[in-house]
Amino acid sequence: MGHDTVIDGMLKDGLWDVYNDFGMGVCGELCADKYKITREEQDAYAIRSFERGIAAQKNGHLAWEIVPVEVSRGRGKLSVVVDKDEGLRMFDAAKFRKLRPSFKANGGTVTAGNASSISDGAAALVLVSGKKAVELGLQVVAKVRGYADAAQAPEWFTTAPALAIPKAISAAGLDASQIDYYEINEAFSVVALANQQLLHLNPVIFNPRNPLLTLSFSREKLNVHGGAVSLGHPLGCSGARILVTLLGVLRHKKGKFGVGGICNGGGGASALVVELMYSILSWFCNILGGPHVRNNIGRGIIGQNRMPKCDDHRYETDIHAVMLRDLPGFY
Repeated sequence: MGHDTVIDGMLKDGLWDVYNDFGMGVCGELCADKYKITREEQDAYAIRSFERGIAAQKNGHLAWEIVPVEVSRGRGKLSVVVDKDEGLRMFDAAKFRKLRPSFKANGGTVTAGNASSISDGAAALVLVSGKKAVELGLQVVAKVRGYADAAQAPEWFTTAPALAIPKAISAAGLDASQIDYYEINEAFSVVALANQQLLHLNPVIFNPRNPLLTLSFSREKLNVHGGAVSLGHPLGCSGARILVTLLGVLRHKKGKFGVGGICNGGGGASALVVELMYSILSWFCNILGGPHVRNNIGRGIIGQNRMPKCDDHRYETDIHAVMLRDLPGFY
């Protein structure tokens, strides 16, 4: 007997601004208003995110970062192998412009289509010191060159990555001209667009009559394999997912330096600068030898793998971490 209340833990803990008592999407609307980012621009960006993700999946560029997961369907039924991000199959460009705003009834710009899709998934990384990597003869994927955090008013978490990223690049002893590719969390399309604007990435001319004809005057550097809008946004592992995807982009595009930036709610953001390593540490040790090699290598990321993100909540998976030395065919 008696009444009770059920609270959605994901919404309460991950998608709600406790300081202003409103949904994170309202922050997206504030950002769109301040930086004059239109609904059409956000829809066009979201469509492009799907196009990038679909192309990357079709060309096998995402397979490197995904661990296939076999899921039992019960007695007498064949198991299902999940090895692709399922959000990409839901893409329907024609529906984007018909969706209603989700957080602001009159004049709203943020919709379910141009926001990230909340999905299931997991990601894992293996970090090791340069000394231990040499000791074990491990093949290193990348070296952490620098990192930084930044924060501002909670409702402006949307643009906090633009504060953290320059600090991380400076900490790495680099400048922006040396960064080949960026990954910034697409919590909403407006987040990527605002940070792109503030960081002067991919300057564009927007074509309001045909958003698909929007032109970029520089090589695409931001989220080139798609982002959370298309690939999915499993709360709690977005930072690791972004970093693994960034490593994949650097690998396929033959880049050297990459930056991952993520807004983490409460007005905060974190950023990490990595350098892709193309050689095997044991080879360096054998050829060069000596402690100076270990000192120069520093801290490295030696393993990666993430789960495919699923829109079907029946897929309940464990986190897997695999040493890269166990993966054939990497360089």
